[in-house]
Amino acid sequence: MNRNLSLNLARVTEAAALSAGKFQGKGDKNGADKAAVDAMRRMFDQIEIDGIVVIGEGEIDEAPMLYIGEHIGSDSKGYDKVDISVDPIDGTTAISEGRSNAIAVLAVSPRGTMLNAPDVYMKKIACGPRAKGCIDLDDSPTENIKRVAKALNKNVSEVTVAVLDRPRHDEMINEIRQLGARIKKVSDGDILTAIEACFDESGIDLMMGVGGAPEGVIAAAALKCLGGDFQGRLNPTDEAQKERCLKLHSDLNKIYTIEDLVKGDEVIFSATGVTTGEILEGVKYHKNNMATTESLVLRLPSGTVRRIKSTHKLSQKPEYAK
Repeated sequence: MNRNLSLNLARVTEAAALSAGKFQGKGDKNGADKAAVDAMRRMFDQIEIDGIVVIGEGEIDEAPMLYIGEHIGSDSKGYDKVDISVDPIDGTTAISEGRSNAIAVLAVSPRGTMLNAPDVYMKKIACGPRAKGCIDLDDSPTENIKRVAKALNKNVSEVTVAVLDRPRHDEMINEIRQLGARIKKVSDGDILTAIEACFDESGIDLMMGVGGAPEGVIAAAALKCLGGDFQGRLNPTDEAQKERCLKLHSDLNKIYTIEDLVKGDEVIFSATGVTTGEILEGVKYHKNNMATTESLVLRLPSGTVRRIKSTHKLSQKPEYAK
């Protein structure tokens, strides 16, 4: 893929964040999501790619834009043929309630390399580069934490495990507490939570629990760029979700490794903060119709990690001026 594509994709997530940021704390998660979707689609139209959405806002009858199977860009000769996974807002509840860690996010890889994950739950585990190869989804939290602690040269009591704050994780949380490891409960947004395991400043060593499968694929794309590790198993909760998995020929028994989720060694990932979190600043609006954003842009095979802080003159961008 064209190496310049990464900066253009950052413009896409910046646009989504700028549009959704004005909804912070207003209790309108659907409005925030629609604003982000509209902005993403508008910016995608300006990028020279030949893309297919493999993870998006739903099927064609569920979403007017960025639906699964939608063609993005042009099939002109010479344009990169790519898979596109988008989550215009990961953390719609977080932004509507004015909480942290909402992001606009996407991942791109060559055509046919990214898993078209069904919109069901997935049991997940993720870690950073220093613990790569030490996680196994079939093992207990205790076994995984002990191996990660050894790899990081830490005592178990010094290991911090990030877990979505949901009742379904109560049993796992009790086991972690009995072991003596530290816990960070996360209200929303497990894409960013998984990524944080790759950054020492986040204080997170391991992420475990059950969250969305599409978000798992996007997180795996980022962790692959960062040298981290990820495993997931689909976890449908009813017959309708099982049918969705079967429709996509998904294997309900398989542990999907990071290589299963995103094949090959070409990946671009971009995330822009909407609300401020552990590793990304949220959108800030300033006087004179100005705004600032911070984005994390990752790329393989170069392994480049970019943090892009941008200042936007909204008066020169009519779509954001209101």
